Amino acid sequence: MFSTLRRAMFLRRFPAPAKRAFSSKVSDEINLRVLDELNQEMQSIFGAEPPATMDYPELNSSIGSLESSKPESSRQYEQPPKVVTEDISKLTHVGVSGEAQMVDVSSKDNTKRTALACCKVILGKRVFDLVLANQMGKGDVLGVAKIAGINGAKQTSSLIPLCHNIALTHVRVDLRLNPEDFSVDIEGEASCTGKTGVEMEAMTAVSVAGLTVYDMCKAASKDISITDVRLERKTGGKSGYWSRGE
Repeated sequence: MFSTLRRAMFLRRFPAPAKRAFSSKVSDEINLRVLDELNQEMQSIFGAEPPATMDYPELNSSIGSLESSKPESSRQYEQPPKVVTEDISKLTHVGVSGEAQMVDVSSKDNTKRTALACCKVILGKRVFDLVLANQMGKGDVLGVAKIAGINGAKQTSSLIPLCHNIALTHVRVDLRLNPEDFSVDIEGEASCTGKTGVEMEAMTAVSVAGLTVYDMCKAASKDISITDVRLERKTGGKSGYWSRGE
């Protein structure tokens, strides 16, 4: 911007010569001392970038034409982002000023709550056959992963910072080999009677079980994938019953 203003002021003070005057001698025709004085004068006037509202019709017109020539996507990108606040009250783990907070559930009623989650571990045919035959070097893959998933559900509040420490009444983790896509289908369920739900406990159970399957099998393949970690169903609490797809 500064260099553009300097050029604009220079052109005002020294009008461009006619075409016939342009030659290799043009630099000799302009006194270098005068140019140096002009530069010093401009620096004393425009030491900082002038505000956009300054009245330079020719310059503002040039800048406007440059802005209008930019692609629409570029001009949209340069606009300041809008702050979305209309649904902020629905994010219970966010305080009024945007900071993280643990939800106070003391005023809630104790109700029976359940949650069902699932995930899938894609092994590939070779590893699938090894697990099916129980020939993995670390031993019983599905048995170890089942215990790990149950233990993971009980440790949820230690792993997820703003989760409450819930007194679980039941945790179930089931693993089934699926020959259709050479995977392990994992299902986890958690239950409690309390003031907050157990969705995170169910999803932590299947996530930890899936990670354990990977750990038990990684010596045979690094190409194992853990996918589709999701909540399938929950009951209890203020929101009541919810099921995926209903």
